Amino acid sequence: MSQYFDITSIVFLILAVAIFLRLRSVLGRKTGSEQSPFEPVDRSRAGEPAARPDNVIPLPTRAPQAETADANPSPPRYAPEGSALDTALRQVMSADRNFDPTSFVVGARQAYEMIVTAFAEGDRDTLKMLLARDVYDGFVSAIAAREAAGHKLESKFIGIDKADITEATVKGSTASISMRFVSQLVSVTRDAAGTVVDGDPVHPTQVIDQWTFARDVTSRDPNWKLVLTEAAD
Repeated sequence: MSQYFDITSIVFLILAVAIFLRLRSVLGRKTGSEQSPFEPVDRSRAGEPAARPDNVIPLPTRAPQAETADANPSPPRYAPEGSALDTALRQVMSADRNFDPTSFVVGARQAYEMIVTAFAEGDRDTLKMLLARDVYDGFVSAIAAREAAGHKLESKFIGIDKADITEATVKGSTASISMRFVSQLVSVTRDAAGTVVDGDPVHPTQVIDQWTFARDVTSRDPNWKLVLTEAAD
């Protein structure tokens, strides 16, 4: 009996080791689509908000890479080589080794949609997560005034036509990235009786915004937050 037990134990032990090695080979392998704790955005589904920690703005960065001959390349699609924007982006990349313009734009597009939607829905928690304090106060004041008037904003986000980096700066330890968004929205405001007081419930409107995001590159907090909003032409 003891011999039978010993043989059985050895068999199960071999199976357990084999399963463990198999799982490690799968779970421990990078496929290029993993997300770090700072990357709540699923890049393979860039049009859909992904699950995220409650305190992280979905502006992803690249994983640290090995040094190359050009450690801070600036994608031509965002900045022609030798341009002022190209130089500025390189400065941001030098200050924040995890910053990548392409990944930033992917995340900024999602942040833009999240903020526009949260404002329409009066979602203060989401806005607080994504906005700097003074910008948050302005948004909340507008929401409170709307609610006090008994108005309801209905907004359907159609999509973003363009999202371009227009400016980049590093001042002290603060990196800032400005973006110009061209989007399509169906937006209408109704009173308590449901009567339209502003907007169009059917036809989309083109909206052009200039937004600036910033973060302290020396901080362990990876969050980029919206620090400035402007209407653009």
